[in-house]
Amino acid sequence: MKKILALVLCAMMIIGGCAMAEALHDKNGDGKLVVYGIYKAGDQTWFINEGEAAKNTVEAAGGEFYYEDCLMDGSKMLDAIDRAYSNNADGIVICVPDQTMSQNVVDKCAEYGIAVVAADDALEVNGEKIAPWVGIAGYDIGSSCAEWLCDYMEENGYVEDETCGVLIMTMSTVSSCVPRTDGEYDVLSARFPEFADNGNGRLFYADYDGTTEKGNTAAAAIITGNPQITKWMVMGANEEGVIGCVRALETNGVDAESACVGMGAYMVIEEYEKGSALRAAPYFSDVAIGTYSVNTLFDLIDGNEVEMETAVPAEITTPENYHDILG
Repeated sequence: MKKILALVLCAMMIIGGCAMAEALHDKNGDGKLVVYGIYKAGDQTWFINEGEAAKNTVEAAGGEFYYEDCLMDGSKMLDAIDRAYSNNADGIVICVPDQTMSQNVVDKCAEYGIAVVAADDALEVNGEKIAPWVGIAGYDIGSSCAEWLCDYMEENGYVEDETCGVLIMTMSTVSSCVPRTDGEYDVLSARFPEFADNGNGRLFYADYDGTTEKGNTAAAAIITGNPQITKWMVMGANEEGVIGCVRALETNGVDAESACVGMGAYMVIEEYEKGSALRAAPYFSDVAIGTYSVNTLFDLIDGNEVEMETAVPAEITTPENYHDILG
């Protein structure tokens, strides 16, 4: 009887071990789950929040999560992938600092036998995604920003005001950001055709790299170079850049009648509470992207069918409603 019980217990342990390995999404067969989150600008609030959500999802599955900050450096990103391999990682969630390195990333992960999912910025070649991607519906969110700003301009009588200009802050080398500003321009030009192709001379562009510092520098050059504009209507590609523009407006003393729309609402609370020129921002969840990217990675590791594109929705926040939306 004892022998039978011992055999039953051994069988249960083996079955349990197999089930645990399956639950752990164990790609390399070492009996544990290891996931790396490699982010292009890991010191930014967005990626910190996203990484924390990814970590929580991995740990809830019984695994270990390692957070890597590339500091906008492609070589540091490749080093992080090497570390993931050395640490027997099963999968990587990554936001690359340079999308021209997408094929290198996918090839290196394939060579190492590591599953990879892109977060925020796609891994792509010639506009075609070469790995599953989780992010935001950029064009639709950009359109919603412009709709809010166009309403604001109408309500305040700014459309025909010669002292009012529109500034669109772009990140032209980041494919996930281009649709955001495309949506902003398309709605603006449809609502107010006089702004189309800068027909009235009051539409401006400032390109930056996604950081607050570069956003501030790029916006300041436009603002100081056009003193005839005292009411700036601003849209951007990410929140850091728009905040940089807000500071530039304050420095030049033209913030009182200006209106900036953020992108993500992850930096709005302080701005709303002190009444800065940041008047609105669409909220799309960094937590959702962190969670969905890891769950997509799990499906990929387990051999399940995976969507190549997963986009999270957004909702416009303002000083009046942000408590209800952000909690």
